[in-house]
Amino acid sequence: MAESIDWLDDGTPYSPRFGDRYHSEHGGMAQSREVFLHGCGLPQAWAGAAQWRILETGFGFGLNFLTTWAAWRADPRQPTLLHFVSLEAWPVSAADLLRAAQRHPELLPLAQELHAQYWGLLPGVHRLWFDGGRVLLTLCIGDAQALLRQQHWEVDSVYLDGFSPQANPDIWSPHTLKAVARCCRRGTRLATWTIARAVRDALTQCGFVVEKVPGVPPKRDNLHATFNPAWEPRTSRTSETTAEHPTPARSMVIGAGLAGAATAASLARRGWQVQVLDAAAAPAGGASGLPLGLFAPHLSPDDNVFSRVSRSGVRAMLQQSQALLQPGLDWNPGGVLERRPPDNLGLPVGWEHSPGADWSLAASPQTLQAAGLPEDSMACWHARAGWVRPARLVHKLLAQPGIALHANCPVATLQRTAHGTWQALDKAGQPLAEAEVVVLATGPASNTLLATVQAPLLPLQPVRGQMSWGPQAPQAVGLPPFPVNGNGALVAHVPREGGLAWYMGSTFDRDEERLPVPPAEQAAAHATNWQRLQALVPAAAPALRPAFDGSAASSLHAWASVRCTASDRLPIVGPVAPARLPGLWVCTAMGARGLTRAVLCGELLAARLQGEPLPLDARLARAMGTERLGPIPTAE
Repeated sequence: MAESIDWLDDGTPYSPRFGDRYHSEHGGMAQSREVFLHGCGLPQAWAGAAQWRILETGFGFGLNFLTTWAAWRADPRQPTLLHFVSLEAWPVSAADLLRAAQRHPELLPLAQELHAQYWGLLPGVHRLWFDGGRVLLTLCIGDAQALLRQQHWEVDSVYLDGFSPQANPDIWSPHTLKAVARCCRRGTRLATWTIARAVRDALTQCGFVVEKVPGVPPKRDNLHATFNPAWEPRTSRTSETTAEHPTPARSMVIGAGLAGAATAASLARRGWQVQVLDAAAAPAGGASGLPLGLFAPHLSPDDNVFSRVSRSGVRAMLQQSQALLQPGLDWNPGGVLERRPPDNLGLPVGWEHSPGADWSLAASPQTLQAAGLPEDSMACWHARAGWVRPARLVHKLLAQPGIALHANCPVATLQRTAHGTWQALDKAGQPLAEAEVVVLATGPASNTLLATVQAPLLPLQPVRGQMSWGPQAPQAVGLPPFPVNGNGALVAHVPREGGLAWYMGSTFDRDEERLPVPPAEQAAAHATNWQRLQALVPAAAPALRPAFDGSAASSLHAWASVRCTASDRLPIVGPVAPARLPGLWVCTAMGARGLTRAVLCGELLAARLQGEPLPLDARLARAMGTERLGPIPTAE
């Protein structure tokens, strides 16, 4: 639940929990600018940098973030990417966040953008995305000490903020400050408004050189510090967060589907020069050419890894699609109804009274009625979900500056050159492209290329799927006004040239790669989709029966391709064999949830490659990393 806020007569917010103001009546933006931004030497310190990374220990109403973002926008020498990582144990409500910004009209437009993404903040790590992905807010909800231990960040500036040491001693404790120090490089600057002796002593013990400086009225003094320990700092960095390429270079992405396009776009936003190679004549020639697909969060009563990864993926998908796609034509984020098994709603206990309610809730009687389902149907409504035309998203992602697409360009082998770069070769052994980093995003074909360099093979499984679709009759009745998924999925009322269309699917045939689908198997797949449709949305069956029984000539169409999944059903993102084959990375195994996962995985790969703050909880990143696979066979 959101933190309860009292608003004092002078308009400043007050926390009953901590018995303290969030800032003085003379504070707010002035404190954010003078104490924290200027106290860390910004914006001068970040001038011309490829990235700048800031850690804040108390998000509050987001004024420090908004002030820093405004300074970044106004700076002609702004860094290419601004990372702002902020911790918050008790997030305020979205309404209070916006109310606090009303006192600062110059920040209000930015606050409104923040407000639009400030939802569903369950405990954990949330990546918010602004200015085309060049300003990234990593909002971490939970206990500061625990978050600092569990996540792995290296930052350039620290905003040490929070309620007073008397009201909230934990945030200023030696244990917390030691955890903050582990996030610092030599030279990282820290700023805070408190000059409490215990805080100064703890910072000094942690390796900071501390000084008192003139304060912002009514405070006489503030505190500045620089991380410069007399000893060589020990690092707790893990292999997942160690930068292989801290600065942009050249990269090749092999595969122009969703995974490859998302990876290419994430790298290009960071200043990489990206070449995308694909054997097909156009992007999205494989499984990403699906005419229409759904993205939606996964549900589990214990809120397991799949569920948490899916929410991070949906958030990333929404951000990217809102920036690139045309609503109603390319995508529709209007929500999805999920049919659930009997007596298994899938929601954790107490979900409806938590920020999880922003994501999913038990379907209302009105929603069930709109889908033609009985009131006692077991179903959930996903508010943050919808349909997308994947090929449109792929084309838009690949149109980003810094990306060069090479179609009709099949890669037969890889090789590492004597000077440490990677080359992609055609079947005649002629070089197609060369770069410092190569990313394989070729689905089931990834192991074929890994074998050419005797790299470890991945536990991949091909899964063929067939969708049934057709034109929608103008007077069709019984078709739900929103997508319905469960055992299969039905999406109706989708605009197409000349009218509307419906889509049903798709099948899930493991270890099957044959394409095109033989006629008998195509007919069997249509029959499977028809059976599922009748069980999923019975009210829609009369309108679509003529297509499936053949009485409406030429109104039933099939689309099939082969997806790729891993043995544990999670994506595989990371370096293949960093010690022996540096620069060789993979982004694959999206399974049947590519639209939910691909954008997130592209960001995860780019963040890991450059040693940035990750776009999701570090434990979830490890669950998707190549390192989880352990010893795996290499090609003979």
